Amino acid sequence: MTDDQDFSPEDLEAGRLLFARPWEFLTSVTDMANLPDAAEAEIAFAGRSNVGKSSLINALSGRKGLARTSSTPGRTQMLNFFVAPDTPLTIVDMPGYGYAQAPKELVEAWTQLVFSYLRGRPNLRRVILLIDSRHGIKKNDLEAMDLLDKAAVVYQVVLTKADKIKPPQLKRLIADTQTALAKRVAAHPQIIATSSEKNHGVDELRAELCLLANQ
Repeated sequence: MTDDQDFSPEDLEAGRLLFARPWEFLTSVTDMANLPDAAEAEIAFAGRSNVGKSSLINALSGRKGLARTSSTPGRTQMLNFFVAPDTPLTIVDMPGYGYAQAPKELVEAWTQLVFSYLRGRPNLRRVILLIDSRHGIKKNDLEAMDLLDKAAVVYQVVLTKADKIKPPQLKRLIADTQTALAKRVAAHPQIIATSSEKNHGVDELRAELCLLANQ
């Protein structure tokens, strides 16, 4: 489900084909010096710990074990890169934020790594900012948006776990989120609602990522 854009059958098919390829883990990075070559377009996924980031990446690729999921929020403490053969796109799984039990110095190190990546990656096309449909935009989501606005990186909100709320609630959430994003300089206006469990919105997100990769 999207807020205002319908993808053509050709867009949806191109997205399906892109993610039908054998996606695999490339590398994990904790230092900017170890980033892989900036050869292909990159799209990074960001969001609060336990927002369903790994589950959505797995749903996109059709591989349950591609991105590691954990019952312990905050497990992803580095930049994780995923690629597929002959594909003009690299997926980057960014460290989850908002994990209260993480030591302050570790949180600061993650923040510095993320900001350095955002500011210094010329092939970064967009950040997909995941928001849990059950909770909407929280304080640490706003802080992440501030960071993205400061880095002048375009980001697009994708709602996760949309099957967990009723359709009228979802419609209202999309409207409220649009209102919040209207004041943000780097926010993309389109919102995509997804459910990894029910596969809702996954085809549309694949199509969107495919269009970005081929720009």
